[in-house]
Amino acid sequence: MRKATFILPVIVIVLAAIMSSLFIVDERQRALVLRFGEIRTEIEEPGLNFRIPVFEQVVFYDDRILSLDTAPIEVTPSDDRRLVVDAFARYRIIDTRQFRLAVGAGGIAEAERLLEDILNPQIRAVLGADGVTSNTILSSERAALMDRITEQARALAAPLGLDILDVRLKQTALPLQNLEATFARMRAEREREATDERARGEEAAQRVRAQADRTVVELVSEANREAEIIRGEADAERNRIFAEAFGQDPDFFEFYRAMTAYERALTGENSSMVMSPDSAFFDFFGSPMGRGLAVPAPAPAE
Repeated sequence: MRKATFILPVIVIVLAAIMSSLFIVDERQRALVLRFGEIRTEIEEPGLNFRIPVFEQVVFYDDRILSLDTAPIEVTPSDDRRLVVDAFARYRIIDTRQFRLAVGAGGIAEAERLLEDILNPQIRAVLGADGVTSNTILSSERAALMDRITEQARALAAPLGLDILDVRLKQTALPLQNLEATFARMRAEREREATDERARGEEAAQRVRAQADRTVVELVSEANREAEIIRGEADAERNRIFAEAFGQDPDFFEFYRAMTAYERALTGENSSMVMSPDSAFFDFFGSPMGRGLAVPAPAPAE
């Protein structure tokens, strides 16, 4: 009985010691075994591992791809138009021992602080380089600039045991104090473009109207010319017909002309004319046969 009372606590202590000496590293992790703060073992493969309880401590690190959002910073491209950029980076711990030596007990938080201190100067250096303008940053060349930032930051992050996989800009904007001036300049440019467009439109409209007016004048002139030609041909045809008709009886033609002249001259209800009685105009008043063509007197009765 006394032996069982002694053995049972020993078994419990041994089991507790064994359980505390076991730890599992899964596929998403890396681990370091520290003995009194010094690195004793680096574990990169998942599985069951052992440590010495009390004397050794296990520190786990994430083996997945991690993300870091940097704080917005101002950059000044070569065209002196300041921009506020907001970047993010994807990185991974590739050397757990070197990482522990670089950041100490600070872990991921300290690593991201150091990493941000690396990224921000590189972003300013690349985006502020000669030949890099704000338009370049906002164009399709932006990807090449981000690749340059990634390569330079990767070299500086290697002593931290980190590999920077990618750096990208999330947002590129103007500082608040420059927005209103930029908007005013954009409005002025758009108004100038609108004025130019209206001027070009008015010029084109004037050309169209002038062409239309000239076409109208040409068409009216051509129509009038053709009308005059037709009218002249009609008058000539009429005169020809008159001449042909009256040529068969000249006396009747002269009589018809005189009657037409009387009709045109003696219009209205109260017409008066002062002319010599022997004027040729009155030939047919004195004789229906005209001057010198007196009507013969009737023969005396037998």
